[in-house]
Amino acid sequence: MIPPIAAAGALDPAAEDTWLIDHAVRARLQEVDGRPRTARQIVFALEGLVVLSAIPELGWWPVLLLPLVAGAFMLGDWLMARTEHAEIVYATAWSLAQILIGVSAALTHGPDSPLLMWLGIPIAAAIGRFTPRGLVAGVGLTVAVLLAATFGVDAQRVLDAPYLVAFPFSLVCGIALVGSALMRSEVEHRADAIVDPLTQMLNRKALAARGRELALQSEVSGRPVGLVLGDLDHFKAINDREGHQVGDAVLREIAYRWRAALRAYDLAYRLGGEEFVVLLPGATPDEARGLAEKLREAIRAEPIAGHPITMSFGVAVSGAGGFDLDGQYARADAALYEAKAAGRDRVMLAA
Repeated sequence: MIPPIAAAGALDPAAEDTWLIDHAVRARLQEVDGRPRTARQIVFALEGLVVLSAIPELGWWPVLLLPLVAGAFMLGDWLMARTEHAEIVYATAWSLAQILIGVSAALTHGPDSPLLMWLGIPIAAAIGRFTPRGLVAGVGLTVAVLLAATFGVDAQRVLDAPYLVAFPFSLVCGIALVGSALMRSEVEHRADAIVDPLTQMLNRKALAARGRELALQSEVSGRPVGLVLGDLDHFKAINDREGHQVGDAVLREIAYRWRAALRAYDLAYRLGGEEFVVLLPGATPDEARGLAEKLREAIRAEPIAGHPITMSFGVAVSGAGGFDLDGQYARADAALYEAKAAGRDRVMLAA
């Protein structure tokens, strides 16, 4: 049984990072059926109960504007699942929410409105959704809304009691600073656990979970899963002759060439040493073998660290609806052994 491994697919060249968002969360924005949406619905329900109970003091404006905020996010959820630019949709809905909260505060006593504290809720939602620059832009918009809803309504009241603005301002900045620090810490900790520090490919700790996921998907969809196993030829000789620094440089370049050659949805792994794997959901034997040949050509195309490098491959494809990670790895490993025995620098397909 092979140890758990983690996947690192190549990045889609079309999915470039922007100042607002990076590739790591773009797909998360399009997964609108997850826990963030459920949490947001609970928050809207709580806010609705609060504004209903406060009608005698605040009037009907918050009750009328809250459905607009909820409707903006519902429309955003629908659009995000159908567009390549989910970040623009989410940012628009997010900005509209802040503006409507500011309008509600302005219409309910301005600097004295308790609704100003609600400006912190969208800030919490922005953490992990935007890049640091995107979050800074969001905080800037929120501060502008805060000043408009306070100074713009009753500047003298704010000058007489600056704490009315200072408290919501400190809340917004505090949530942004603490939340982003915690998010970065969690991301770094998770990356340390599953990312190979040498090649930046994910390591052995995630493959078992991914294998179970693909097994379930294959069972439901009836589609096969391909496994491509690649092993560098004569890598030990390079390490022995040139030293581990050169060997490490070779491995880093191999990982780079794999990422450049793979498609965005092909999941690649470093098993350790000089062995690499790609999982190919829905691939036919010809497709899996073709991708292995593409990887083989990418490795041998140019010398690495001044040395001609080649790689041998074993390919195995499961039956329809019957993917088993351990079994397919064993078949690919046997095919890899045949490729080595036949002279290396070639692709062998498991029977």
